[in-house]
Amino acid sequence: MLKAVILIGGPQKGTRFRPLSFEVPKPLFPVAGVPMLQHHIEACVKVPSLKEILLIGFYQPNEELNRFLFNAQQEFKMSIRYLQEFAALGTGGGIYHFRDQILSGSPEAFFFLNADVCSAFPLTEMLNFQKEHGEPNSFVILGTTANRKQSLNYGCIVENEETNEVLHYVEKPSTFVSDIINCGIYLFNPEIFQHIGAVFQKNQQDMFLEEPTNGWHRAEAIRLEQDIFTALAGQGKLYVYKTLSFWSQIKSAGSAIYASRLYLNQYHTTHPERLAPNKEGGPKITGNVYIHPTANIDPTAVLGPNVSIGTGVTIGAGVRVRESIILHGANLQDQCCVLNSIVGWDSTIGKWARVEGTPSDPNPNDPFAKIDSETLFRDGKLTPSITILGCNVTIPSEVIILNSIVLPHKDLNRGFKNQIIL
Repeated sequence: MLKAVILIGGPQKGTRFRPLSFEVPKPLFPVAGVPMLQHHIEACVKVPSLKEILLIGFYQPNEELNRFLFNAQQEFKMSIRYLQEFAALGTGGGIYHFRDQILSGSPEAFFFLNADVCSAFPLTEMLNFQKEHGEPNSFVILGTTANRKQSLNYGCIVENEETNEVLHYVEKPSTFVSDIINCGIYLFNPEIFQHIGAVFQKNQQDMFLEEPTNGWHRAEAIRLEQDIFTALAGQGKLYVYKTLSFWSQIKSAGSAIYASRLYLNQYHTTHPERLAPNKEGGPKITGNVYIHPTANIDPTAVLGPNVSIGTGVTIGAGVRVRESIILHGANLQDQCCVLNSIVGWDSTIGKWARVEGTPSDPNPNDPFAKIDSETLFRDGKLTPSITILGCNVTIPSEVIILNSIVLPHKDLNRGFKNQIIL
């Protein structure tokens, strides 16, 4: 019997995803038409013998999260539960805190997935790899190849090329170590808790000596990458399965559009029914496009490539949308143009208005390039990136918005470029 654990973080995480994470928990943000977290769950339910999925994080249970859990359990006919941390405990501390829940039913192994990654999730392949490589009680990291410069932004893995054993692991090194990087997806067996427990005991002793009144919380804050993998490397316990399929982090809003493109492309093999076809009396579809059945779209509109249209969206005559995510209830009026943007919930774009951002895609000439998750500001200026319209924003007719973040505002009767408009 197998289980899966998905680490979903909490509200103080995902600051680079603002203002979108103000309205909905980041793991529930729609990517390629479904909540980000649903892609993980759909991959997990395909694994034979996987019986339960546990979500671990420190979000307060709310209406959106409860509704998602209820709908997911109904759709996938599997136990899916949320376990709330009392504080941010790190990637290792969270699963150690809930180890009794994870080990309930005596699973032989469990998958660990970070919620903020986009992947084909080759979980069955990792399981087969674990059986063919290494010892029965070994652990597996999913890895992929990055270019030398970008590898410094990730956990780097030095492997034995013959056995795929992890010989050395460094989290975000200051100099080049390896072009094999950690994808944030792991396969563990129950023995991992012995290694985490040893770190917890050491932390507890150290904290007791330093600060006896606050030692418990700090002792439980454990990082798998720095505290566990670094020590396990070279011990014959840790192996890397390298995937050739797509993978990306989802740290910023710009990376959500890129992740949407990857998932929409994957739909050709996993969910072809989610891709909108060109049909008589419908809008012109170019490339991969998702349209929710409740959306109302004029047949003269042109959508795609890489467009996701949410529930209850209205799109008028002659509208052009490309490389964008249009969220629930948005209204795109006649002849407006939306490029490289996220249009927020219940927002309106007036007639002949233009909303455009700058793509933040990886270098197309480098097969190993990853997306750079930029911060909002660089050198005191807003980083040029996609344009984001927050919830209930209205863009008047004939206004141009470029590379900006727009929240509800009373006066938008002129164009803006590289601005945060509150």
